[in-house]
Amino acid sequence: MAARPRIKDVAEYAGVSPKTVSNVINNFEHVSDRTRASVREAIEALGYRVNIAGRQLRQGRTGMITLAVPELDVAYFSELAKHVMTEADRRGQTVLLHQTGGDRERELAALHGFDAQFTDGVILSPLALHPRDLATRDRRLPVVLLGERPAEGSTDHVAIDNVRAAREATAHLLARGRRRIAVVGGTVRGRQGTDRLRTDGYREALKAAGIPFESDLVVTVDAYHWRDGARAAVALMDADPRPDALLCLNDHLALGALRALHETGHRVPGDLDVVGFDDIEASRFSVPSLTTVSPDKKEIARAAVALLLDRVEDPAAGPLQDHVVGHALMVRESSGG
Repeated sequence: MAARPRIKDVAEYAGVSPKTVSNVINNFEHVSDRTRASVREAIEALGYRVNIAGRQLRQGRTGMITLAVPELDVAYFSELAKHVMTEADRRGQTVLLHQTGGDRERELAALHGFDAQFTDGVILSPLALHPRDLATRDRRLPVVLLGERPAEGSTDHVAIDNVRAAREATAHLLARGRRRIAVVGGTVRGRQGTDRLRTDGYREALKAAGIPFESDLVVTVDAYHWRDGARAAVALMDADPRPDALLCLNDHLALGALRALHETGHRVPGDLDVVGFDDIEASRFSVPSLTTVSPDKKEIARAAVALLLDRVEDPAAGPLQDHVVGHALMVRESSGG
């Protein structure tokens, strides 16, 4: 049986140094396209495969990171996972995907490295963690939080400016003459989670426009699914007086609301406007198409992977980062676009 090809065999075949071959395998940027193509051709021709176990022993790392999200059947998280996996692959990393269900015990398991023997760090989108959970975590395992942050300055964090995004979405509805704007999925109490931050942005826009805040127009939901948006819309339209716009705090709620409004004979955007959050793919194909806040999901993924790998390389590499990613309001048919 022929001996397994080694890096130096690939280097000789491609006419480059073993270091150049290593750079190509690890997706280092400073390699010319021509050299990269030659090395990949040599890898293919010789049937070379990376010796993962050997690389782990040399580097003290696995080359794997964990992404822990609440629900993969919520399109925002599945789309975000795709971007994280693409970015990790570009950086020569493999992603272990973990679904927490928004359960605190499962989030704690991810936070404390439930599979630490397999992973170098964790990107976690939490829903149920408490501030003390972060204060007592094992800091030897690098962690980057996405979206909600239970405590300030506890770990690296990547998110959009949720207050500003909700303020802009509400201002858009106000500019269209809407005055009774309901928030589906909002809250006026509790810690500064995403729902609270977006409700705060809504309240800021109302205050700037001189419109009194009405707590009855902030509707909590059991979950952020299609059916919850539909139920909330039906309840709101049975109220007196009715709202003339819905600001839904994710697109699943908004699309569920659109369906319920259609079935109950309410015209969108005639009788009322509907705006969502997240800009999932379905929002562009609904009838009417959905106006929504679009976070830069590719940049969220890029920043999260970069921050995590920086900590993997050097856990003490500078102060903790709070990376704010851009967003845009995509005005579509559901609010007159």
